[in-house]
Amino acid sequence: MRQILDLLFGSGQSELRKTIEVFHENAETGAIRAAEGQAASLTQFAQEFHAPERGRFDRLMDAINRLPRPGLALGTLGLFCAAMIDPVWFAARMEGIALVPEPLWWLLGAIVSFYFGARHQSKGQEFQTQMSQAFARMSEDIQRFKDHHRQAEADTGQDADLTWAATIPERNPALDDWRASK
Repeated sequence: MRQILDLLFGSGQSELRKTIEVFHENAETGAIRAAEGQAASLTQFAQEFHAPERGRFDRLMDAINRLPRPGLALGTLGLFCAAMIDPVWFAARMEGIALVPEPLWWLLGAIVSFYFGARHQSKGQEFQTQMSQAFARMSEDIQRFKDHHRQAEADTGQDADLTWAATIPERNPALDDWRASK
């Protein structure tokens, strides 16, 4: 009996396991593949949203660059409050602003426009760079995903008949009977 089983399934436990796995997936191996796929996708998501490390000086400059917009907004609201609290004080300050020559207002407008325009352009280019890097990583990750999840194909070597037989699905009489009964 042992010789017949060895002839059918091979001479070791690994041969029997390989034979059975042709018909039924190994649950442990399937779970490992699923866990690896999930870990790879989480790693990809983490890389897409990870900003490169920056030094203290860069972080300080970013913090300083974030101050003008809220400062302008809060300063304008402060002017409205000052006008309501002490109109005489506010009127004296506005008379001083009215005495500023027009070319100085043009210069101030140009400086503010260039500041915000340059910052907008810089942030826009940084965003486009990050998006192009993410798309490059995405194409690599898709290829790795395809390679990882590609189903195992039978190695038929140079045998054309075996290759032809492997590509044609076999008839399944039990499945045909089941379909006929439905």
